[in-house]
Amino acid sequence: MNDDELMAGVRDAFTVLDPVPGDVLAAARAALGWRLPAATLAEVSLERTGGAVRGTRAAPSAGAVRTLAFTCPDATIELEVAGTGRFREMSGRIVPTAVASVVVRHRDLPPDRVGVRVEPGGLFCLPQVPPGLVSLVFRRDDGTSVVTSWVRV
Repeated sequence: MNDDELMAGVRDAFTVLDPVPGDVLAAARAALGWRLPAATLAEVSLERTGGAVRGTRAAPSAGAVRTLAFTCPDATIELEVAGTGRFREMSGRIVPTAVASVVVRHRDLPPDRVGVRVEPGGLFCLPQVPPGLVSLVFRRDDGTSVVTSWVRV
């Protein structure tokens, strides 16, 4: 018996004696679907409450505005998060300006379905983001991508 045959036997034994629950497999597949190995990670470099990022709009009636900035070697993403209750409004811009789309990753949202085109000037607005952990994915038209680290909104 070689190593491959031994591992196949062990795998078969676990499949029969201790199968992986279906919900665990579904969660694992969903997590792998969120991976973007070629994307550049932009990490939080600034976080404050109550201010507005220059050049972006704030919703004065929406309560406190949280300002975040994410940076990576070739881009900065400035983001404002406003609102309370069921939804948050996330508006911001990507610097330098890029022709791109931005998608929200959130466990309660369908993958790659909640997103918008980045406007000229790099501005974007995502009006109905549920509270919780989110990450943004910027897919530039040149084929490159930037993904923000996960933050709680």
